[in-house]
Amino acid sequence: MFYGELEGSGFEVLEHEFSKCFVGHARVERLWSGARWAEGPAWFGGGRYLIFSDLPNNRMMRFDDTDGSVSVFRSPSGFANGNTCDKEGRLITCEHQNRRVTRTEHDGEITVLADQYQGKRLNSPNDVVVKSDGSIWFTDPDYGIIADYEGQVQEQEQKGSYVYRIDPITGNLSVVADDFDHPNGLAFTPGESKLFIADSGGTESASGPRHIRQFEVTSGGDKLKDLGVFVKCDAGVFDGFRIDKDDRLWTSSAEGVQCFNKAGVMIGRVRVPEMVSNVAFGGLRRNRLFICATTSLYSVYLKING
Repeated sequence: MFYGELEGSGFEVLEHEFSKCFVGHARVERLWSGARWAEGPAWFGGGRYLIFSDLPNNRMMRFDDTDGSVSVFRSPSGFANGNTCDKEGRLITCEHQNRRVTRTEHDGEITVLADQYQGKRLNSPNDVVVKSDGSIWFTDPDYGIIADYEGQVQEQEQKGSYVYRIDPITGNLSVVADDFDHPNGLAFTPGESKLFIADSGGTESASGPRHIRQFEVTSGGDKLKDLGVFVKCDAGVFDGFRIDKDDRLWTSSAEGVQCFNKAGVMIGRVRVPEMVSNVAFGGLRRNRLFICATTSLYSVYLKING
């Protein structure tokens, strides 16, 4: 049994469970560099490519898994941040500057899914996930309207930073959580019985929250019951994260990717030489972890599946 860091691999084992997540010769690879703050990775299996955002540079990038090339997917992007893929394989995007959530249709047309709540503009949608029933859940902190770096200074019209749900039938927008400081990354467990949501308020205040909270999804599937804080961050703040098939949570941090088991115990780390913003599972068998970290896109193959 091995505990500690495997030299040159990027893996640091804290609990034996983590050593079962990768092969001994696995290595973290840098796939591309040139971003100012890489964010929002989303895998599209049908085309074998990854879309991610270069947020301050106001563009979205495309990594082609068939030849390893990276190209500009969209510029300007409305200072796009979080991205995901819906049930029909369409791109769902959170746009900071435009203060909206959009869907890119198969023909390239852009459909606005949400830009207002109760007649007032959203703050700056940040991260987004799609549930199996087609509903879209997203966070709406103020990062894109408080400075001209990740968006544009604009007036905040909402009273707070909320978590929203877009109904798949009516398109109506509803608030599912209203007591966050700066809601950020979010992800459902494989069975969708729980939703985890990061609060990264520590970026704006020394006493702000730096944790991930867990919620029970109610029997109707459209509301949440607060179950409290799941884990607290000991290195920067949590931003984006994903959950694998065995309920392990892989999350960004200032020291790389931290991995927690379903009991909330950190079992290991994936070290990269830059601050990590977000991650996504992809590859032909969803066993490749893509890592957006400040200026670069990294990846590593695992023995488990997202």
